[in-house]
Amino acid sequence: MILIGLTGGIGSGKSTVSSLLAKRGAVIIDADAITRELQQRGAPLLGVLAERFGAHIIAADGSLIREELRNIAFSDADALKDLNKIVHPAVATEMDRRMEEVRNTDKVVILDIPLLTENPRKGLCGIVVVDVPVEVQVARLAEFRGMKEEDARAVIAKQATREERTKIADQVIDNSGDLESLQVQVDAVWQWAQQLPPATEDAGTRESKTSPNENP
Repeated sequence: MILIGLTGGIGSGKSTVSSLLAKRGAVIIDADAITRELQQRGAPLLGVLAERFGAHIIAADGSLIREELRNIAFSDADALKDLNKIVHPAVATEMDRRMEEVRNTDKVVILDIPLLTENPRKGLCGIVVVDVPVEVQVARLAEFRGMKEEDARAVIAKQATREERTKIADQVIDNSGDLESLQVQVDAVWQWAQQLPPATEDAGTRESKTSPNENP
C-alpha cells in the first residue's frame, strides 16, 4: 500500500478532501468517523464515557450529546486528559485493524487524522495538509456546526498552528477557495500519491505523543 497522512485544522474542510480522494479510488481510514462509530448508541465506549463524565452526556434516546461532552472536555484540562485516555486507544486500535486489512495491497490508503501533527505516525509515504486561514475556520464552525465564535477559537487554539501543520506537509491544499479550485488541487495530489513508493512494514505505527481530541 501507499500510505498517506491527511490532516488539517477543525473547519478546514479536510473531510471534503477525503471524500474527493475516495472518489478517485483511495481507501479512507478516518479517525473522526471511527470515533463516531465507537460512540454510537449502545456501544461499550459510551458507557465508559458516561461513567467518567456523568449520565447527563447521554440523551434520552441513548445517544451521546457531543456538545455536552465537548464543553466538559475543553473547560477542564484533567477531563480532557481522561477523555483522551478513554477514546484514543480504542480509535487507534480500530484504525490499526483497518490498516492491516489493506497493508499488502497496491492501494493508496489515506489516514485521515485531524491531529496528525500532534500525534505523528511512523513511515508515512507522504503527508497532505488541508489549509485555510483561521478566520475561515471560525466562520465555517459557526455556519456548519453552530459554534459560538469564542468556542471555535478555543478549540482552534488547542490544535497545532497553521505553520506547525504546513511544516510537516509534503503537499498543501488551499481550501479557502471554490470547489473547482479544490478539485484541481486534489487531482494533482492524487497523481502525486500514486507515484510514491510503497510503505514499509511498520508504516502507520504511532509515535509516543498525545494531545487533545478534536471531536469528542
